[in-house]
Amino acid sequence: MIRLVRGTVLTTAKDQVVVDVGSASGGVGLRVFAPEPTATQAQPGTLITLYTHLHVREDMLALYGFASDDELFMFELLLTVSGIGPKVALATLSTLSPDALRLALSNDEPAIIARVPGVGKRTAQKIVLELRDKVQPVSGGLVALAQMSEVDSEVIDALVALGYSVVEAQRAVQKLPKEATSVEDRLRLALSQFSG
Repeated sequence: MIRLVRGTVLTTAKDQVVVDVGSASGGVGLRVFAPEPTATQAQPGTLITLYTHLHVREDMLALYGFASDDELFMFELLLTVSGIGPKVALATLSTLSPDALRLALSNDEPAIIARVPGVGKRTAQKIVLELRDKVQPVSGGLVALAQMSEVDSEVIDALVALGYSVVEAQRAVQKLPKEATSVEDRLRLALSQFSG
């Protein structure tokens, strides 16, 4: 099983990276599916290390790569849910960080998971039901995130209603300063990131 890929980024796309893992004289380029934030931040010509999961089907082999061991753990945990395949698991980690997913699971909040493209309300409830006892309880550092999640949920909903993708909205919210606590202030600051 391939558990780690380290090499030079050749090309990137929305949800994948091609990594040259060979020697200088003749390399091997591996296509690795990755969460959108990881794939879009990878720059051609730079070195990258991805923690990987090899998914085997009758008709193909697919390699999924993650920036951290924790992301890989959450991906493989999502795959244990009946009916969840690698595409939905990858979309979940493209939309939610491992900490945000843990928070949604431990707080029994399927509505947060239902924001993932391709995950409906029923599937989100199933994910929470099957995984909430398999993740560590939310640590002290995540308590503040839990308190802000309701305000941030409103900001994300507003940004999505304005035409931004869930991933774009979540990235903008993650960059907001903690001092801004009202929905209006956080929405204004989030929108300013897109106009810059």
